[in-house]
Amino acid sequence: MLASYNYRELRLPLFEETEVFARTVGRETDIVAKEMYTFEDRDGRSLALRPEATASVVRAYIQNRLYLQPGLVKLYTIGPMFRRERPQRGRYRQFYQINAEVLGKSDHPAIDAEVIETALVFLDRCGLSERTLFINSIGCATCRPQYVEKLRRALAKVCTKLGHDSQRRVDTNPLRVLDSKLPEEQPIIARLPSILDHLCVACRKHFAQFQQELKERGIVGEINWRLVRGLDYYMRTTFEITALGLGAQNAILGGGRYDGLSELLGGPPAKGIGWALGTDRFLLALQQVIEARAAEALDVFIAWLGNAARREALGLARTLREKNLRVEIVYEETKLRKALELADKLGARFTLILGEDELKQGKFTLREMATGRQQLLTQAELLVAVAPASGH
Repeated sequence: MLASYNYRELRLPLFEETEVFARTVGRETDIVAKEMYTFEDRDGRSLALRPEATASVVRAYIQNRLYLQPGLVKLYTIGPMFRRERPQRGRYRQFYQINAEVLGKSDHPAIDAEVIETALVFLDRCGLSERTLFINSIGCATCRPQYVEKLRRALAKVCTKLGHDSQRRVDTNPLRVLDSKLPEEQPIIARLPSILDHLCVACRKHFAQFQQELKERGIVGEINWRLVRGLDYYMRTTFEITALGLGAQNAILGGGRYDGLSELLGGPPAKGIGWALGTDRFLLALQQVIEARAAEALDVFIAWLGNAARREALGLARTLREKNLRVEIVYEETKLRKALELADKLGARFTLILGEDELKQGKFTLREMATGRQQLLTQAELLVAVAPASGH
């Protein structure tokens, strides 16, 4: 799917020099301070199993001089990451991610919108349509430092009411307090100043145009001013996609803009934006979709009489399935009475009957199983008649 948006695969090593992550992710973040697996090699260099992929992608972008390529450089990676944290459902010490990253000279908001579009298209094609997109802007080097100081002063007034982790972050990384999931902290955080009220003119313009670009693509994003992400390199656009049925830890995909990350690693100036999909948690969400679909009623059972009708029935089954309907068809000629009995046992809403008479008329007999009512319909009329249950 990503290839259709001109992404190319990049394969990364499992470990990097520790400084790659310490300089970019942030020394005061939980990932670097508490969660990275680090070790020394025989030459005394400090190495780390990669806790995330974006910093590694940018390191490869610089090292392989990909910045010399024309236009945008679009890359995707698939593989394991490692974090030393308490394992929980959908979050493990070795976990898997799919990353999509865009690097180049432009930071046009249309790029941000297209990056989000790729994520949503991927989820759609996998069958995960029940999800929510959250968006935010966390400003830039011009406006964010002033906001952070105002946030730190506001937090200092309520610090004693916060938990241990949030108290620690007041000094080291106050933005991360906004991301707290502790129920007792939510009323306090809700009264804190919003970053969206403190954006500079350039960031406000970028965020407004970004929202317009989403709208033009038919994408609905819900603004969440507390969406700051957990890594220091993010700026301006941040976003997250959550899925139903996963409890408090329901985020399956997140990302944002990271202009300046290349410079932090000693590379040339570059703009960047991307997302990471947590494969383990995504599969849990997808499993629920599959189980829900399995429990749904059969939409159409197709019964045919004669070889000529069989060929027509196979084509019609394909057409109905393309409409996202649940369809079953008999592959051996069966007497109509037995076919109707089987359709009833399978719980089909409709049975579609196709025999010689129907072929001659170019129509289909549709039987509503609950009432026994039958209609002789054209294919166009048939698609309309069975459509009400197609919104799976």
